[in-house]
Amino acid sequence: MSPEAFKTEVWRWAELTKTEPTQVRVQRMTRKWASCSTSGCLSFSKELLQQRKEFRDYVIVHELLHLKVPNHGKLFKRLLDAFVPGWERLPEVRR
Repeated sequence: MSPEAFKTEVWRWAELTKTEPTQVRVQRMTRKWASCSTSGCLSFSKELLQQRKEFRDYVIVHELLHLKVPNHGKLFKRLLDAFVPGWERLPEVRR
């Protein structure tokens, strides 16, 4: 998948989750799949573009939801469940 196509996916999910990132970047990241800054900038690993769609969707929604909920508490997990049902069963998700 191209970075441009990936960014289109991110903006589609942003609309669905009613979130407004200030910027979406695809870059080399060595320790994680993505990050979200306090200013609303989302950064995604180039390697994520080669992963399964289900996992990409999980990572995208996870980061977008941090624009609304800055932690991994109950509200965050309930929102994640609503947008990506079954996310906790994805083999790529670390427990």
